[in-house]
Amino acid sequence: MADTTPTSIDGVTSLYRRFRPGRFAELRGQDHVVRALQGAVKNDRVSHAYLFSGPRGTGKTTAARILAKALNCENAVEGDACNTCASCVAITKGSSLDVIELDAASNNGVDDIREITAGAWHGTPGSWKVYIFDEVHQLSKAASAALLKTLEEPPAHVIFVLATTDPHKVPPTIRSRTQHLEFRLIGGETLSSLLHDVQGAAGLTVDEATIDAAVRLGRGSARDALSALDQLIATGSIAEAQPEFDGLFQALVQADAAKALKSLAVLSREGWDPEQLAESFAAEVRQVFLLQVAPEVADAVDADRDRLVAWGSELGLPRTVRILETVGRAMREMKSAPEKIVMLEVALVRLVRPELDATLEALDERMTRLERDGLRSPPLVSAPTPAVLRPIGSTTSTPAPTTMKGALEPATEVTPDGPPDVEARPVTPALTTERGAGLDFEDVRERFVQHVVPRTSRAAQLLLKAASVRALDGQRLTIALPSEEMRQNTALIAQGLRSAMEHEFKGPLQIVWTVDLALSSDGPAPAPATSRRASVPPEETYSPDESSIVVQSAAGHLITEAFPGAKEIP
Repeated sequence: MADTTPTSIDGVTSLYRRFRPGRFAELRGQDHVVRALQGAVKNDRVSHAYLFSGPRGTGKTTAARILAKALNCENAVEGDACNTCASCVAITKGSSLDVIELDAASNNGVDDIREITAGAWHGTPGSWKVYIFDEVHQLSKAASAALLKTLEEPPAHVIFVLATTDPHKVPPTIRSRTQHLEFRLIGGETLSSLLHDVQGAAGLTVDEATIDAAVRLGRGSARDALSALDQLIATGSIAEAQPEFDGLFQALVQADAAKALKSLAVLSREGWDPEQLAESFAAEVRQVFLLQVAPEVADAVDADRDRLVAWGSELGLPRTVRILETVGRAMREMKSAPEKIVMLEVALVRLVRPELDATLEALDERMTRLERDGLRSPPLVSAPTPAVLRPIGSTTSTPAPTTMKGALEPATEVTPDGPPDVEARPVTPALTTERGAGLDFEDVRERFVQHVVPRTSRAAQLLLKAASVRALDGQRLTIALPSEEMRQNTALIAQGLRSAMEHEFKGPLQIVWTVDLALSSDGPAPAPATSRRASVPPEETYSPDESSIVVQSAAGHLITEAFPGAKEIP
């Protein structure tokens, strides 16, 4: 079994540098990379160029150095370096002439690359000369072109290792000439095992809670986890290593905007950077989210886990998701904002006051809050009853007008000498006029002709020229038309006619359309129509003026309007 105990480097104090892996066997969490590189060295099938990509702190540069050691090691075993020979020690100390490292972030000019590539043809003491380019995606266009020429025709003893956190920014022409190996984030169990081994090798006295906190702060990065452990040991407190967000959580639960801004101001005065605050808060809310959806995936442990579970039960899953999304948008907006803290303040206020956020999630939260608080819509306030006006010349009092609600509901007949008769059958009250009296057929017919029809559209007026107001039965007004075609066309004018009638009669009045062929010019003479309330003489067929010509269809009306006085020749 390979020895995976971290190798200590004397004279170095920081844990991540002191216990940096020196052999493939010590590289944790990247087994697929180790198999590829160690197998290539063992079988003498090393590529002339590699591209290492992955998150920060996952071992890209470390793996490049281990590859250089294994290629130049005097006592290599199974494709792995011994880490004790002169070549391995020189590479570890950074004094070997066989390994040249270049930070492409600060040396990204074409002259820097030309100088490097020109020296690639020079010989070195070792068997292989390894060039390591860190953050290669930051090379300029001209520098990338200069590097590409060397990658196409490299010296036989030279190997290029290009490391980057963003492989998509590396030109495709360079990527196509390399063997691409992707590094992954390291799991929590692997990081915990690494920190325990470092604790034993360094003789540190730390408790499990401190190691668990360092693992969580590392977020899959071995370097970050070791740096966090260093910080926790130096401060002696887990709380001081990260912001305290309980105040923000409480403000969000209580929907208190002032408290949220005060809590943020306290954290800002303690020296936390706004972007760092937003990133740390998002990481904390993520743990709350994971504990609600998939607890086995969350990294929080012990008392910290119980605390976040409690906040999750207070917030609920929908609101937790909205917090993550809102803080994420604020983090993106911070990158170009002159005052970064303002973006975080606005995000918190939007979380507390959903009415300020136009997203569907905010609307859903507002509705959920209303349901939770038991709020209901206020009761409808009925319209004030209009004053009862007595008709001019009337000596007796008129009954009080019914309201819109009364017009739609059955009422009980009231006898003049006593209380309501409970045995009487319900009746539907008639609509009222503006004078307060019940509708009269003659009054309805006159107002329909004089006030309703002029308020309708031109098409409705053309259709109604041939109509006859026949009867009024309660709230049902019967209007006859001379043909079935015209009756079918009433659907086109129904909405406008209904609005005009409601405006005139202050209430719903149902229209019943009928067909009476006697109204047509070719039909028999119209017979008197009778109804329960009133009868209409046949000569009172509706016509706005005495010169109107009665026709049988809407098309006939249009022709009559266009050519007044014209006659159809059979």
